[in-house]
Amino acid sequence: MFFILSPGVDPLKDVEKHGKKLGYTFDNKNFHNVSLGQGQEVIAEQALDLAAKNGHWVILQNIHLVARWLGTLEKLLEQHAQGSHENFRVFVSAEPSSTPEGHIIPQGILENSIKITNEAPTGMLANLHKALDNFTQDTLEMCARENEFKSILFALCYFHAVVAERRKFGPQGWNRSYPFNTGDLTISINVLYNYLEANPKVPFDDLRYLFGEIMYGGHITDDWDRRLCRTYLEEYIKPEMMEGELYLAPGFPLPGNMDYNSYHEYIDDTLPAESPYLYGLHPNAEIGFLTQTSEKLFRTVLEMQPRDGGAGEGSGTTREEKVRALLEEIMEKLPEEFNMAELLGKAEERTPYQVVALQECERMNLLTQEIRRSLRELNLGLKGELTMTSDMENLQNAVFLDMVPDGWTKRAYPSISGLALWFTDLLARIKELEAWSADFVLPSVVWLAGFFNPQSFLTAIMQAMARRNEWPLDRMCLQCDVTKKNREDFSVPPREGAYVHGLYMEGARWDTQTGMIVDARLKELTPTMPVIFIRAIPVDKQENRNVYQCPVYKTRQRGPTYVWTFNLKTKENPSKWTLAGVALLLQI
Repeated sequence: MFFILSPGVDPLKDVEKHGKKLGYTFDNKNFHNVSLGQGQEVIAEQALDLAAKNGHWVILQNIHLVARWLGTLEKLLEQHAQGSHENFRVFVSAEPSSTPEGHIIPQGILENSIKITNEAPTGMLANLHKALDNFTQDTLEMCARENEFKSILFALCYFHAVVAERRKFGPQGWNRSYPFNTGDLTISINVLYNYLEANPKVPFDDLRYLFGEIMYGGHITDDWDRRLCRTYLEEYIKPEMMEGELYLAPGFPLPGNMDYNSYHEYIDDTLPAESPYLYGLHPNAEIGFLTQTSEKLFRTVLEMQPRDGGAGEGSGTTREEKVRALLEEIMEKLPEEFNMAELLGKAEERTPYQVVALQECERMNLLTQEIRRSLRELNLGLKGELTMTSDMENLQNAVFLDMVPDGWTKRAYPSISGLALWFTDLLARIKELEAWSADFVLPSVVWLAGFFNPQSFLTAIMQAMARRNEWPLDRMCLQCDVTKKNREDFSVPPREGAYVHGLYMEGARWDTQTGMIVDARLKELTPTMPVIFIRAIPVDKQENRNVYQCPVYKTRQRGPTYVWTFNLKTKENPSKWTLAGVALLLQI
């Protein structure tokens, strides 16, 4: 039997349970469990030989960790298929790989086994029931402080279901994907029990810290995800729980003191229909997530198309002709490289802004050189003047499928566009740089997304200010004032700092009238921000009240594309925007 693992699921428990019924246990010495990795292969081979002879059970866990040994395992299983004891059973588990190169499990093992996977439940209702299923009526009665214990236990079950299911919203849910599992929940309940027994008052802060930073937070590697996890716990576990004034979601109050079965009934009767509101997200989050799912599906179908033959016999254009036409078009539109010697001569002062412009021109040259080189090479290959290499094949496939070739991506900036849009965007960036490097005067409004490295420009704003006022750089920060105007309304740069444009907000929108973050409009997924005035100020002059610390990312992938944090004004509690996954994006 082959278990295909999914996040947070452990088949060992189920196999053990079933073995116990049939008399196969560790104590009876007829059940062998081997976790593979770190030289366990020999032990696994011995267990298989012994079990085949005497009719035992063997479970081999995580076989994907021992790629080199899998051939041996395949042969062993084939040998034991003949003439071994009739009660001999082998259970195998492995994680599926996300890339085709990672598929290392030999065909023989897969073909000869029954394959099982346990998909995690989907939707809040199923997840909440499943979280509660880890406990019993006895659990609910074990603590002397029944009210507090039951309230926090139920809130933790809701929290567990939310953090697990929020994954489906992609980067707007979590910057990275984490394997939260039932162990996190059950251990948290044990901690809760111990703390309530030991303290006269409920130590809310300690509990939140233990759950959010250690039990669940132990998985988390991104600071913004840590903030999100902490904010959920601050909303769900606080003194107001005891007064019955706490809502876990709109329309879903925290239930009072009930018995185990009544909690399950309460969930069925009271939980609102599945929607992003249950997670603190805006309904738009669902549109984004469904769009991405369907795009992924179509992309996969497209990549599975047969590679040879014409695109329909009647049309007469072959794959190669199509690629050649696109190739010529790109070569024709690609501008000349920047003449670095000339630019270095012009920028004699080397102000922070000039340094940024020079660095950007240099990086742009590296990218356009590679585009030119690889396309010329492919062109000769298509004409038959050069032998086609695997790199040229890959480039041809990418151009045909409207994908940005790997060799270009390595030298470029993060982007999730297809090739056609990506190239249009590239030309716009070059044009912006040409205008700026013509006289090295700061543009009246700077297109922040047009940089390879937007951080360097934002840092330059602080450096310029620090030089002018002789302030230490580490005692400064950026102040962001969102103006009421658009790019066309500015003809000169500000006296200090810079005006920037080209930002979009995801998860909410900016209201120009009140100058605040407000709820997004339905179906407007990423509304444009007005021009933002950015200047440097001393850290102690920073306004921290009524602001939401909003992360800025380069693309919708978020995570590693983080650029900076902008403090934006809000009338509502900032926690609302944290749970809604509100961020500014430089490209959509």
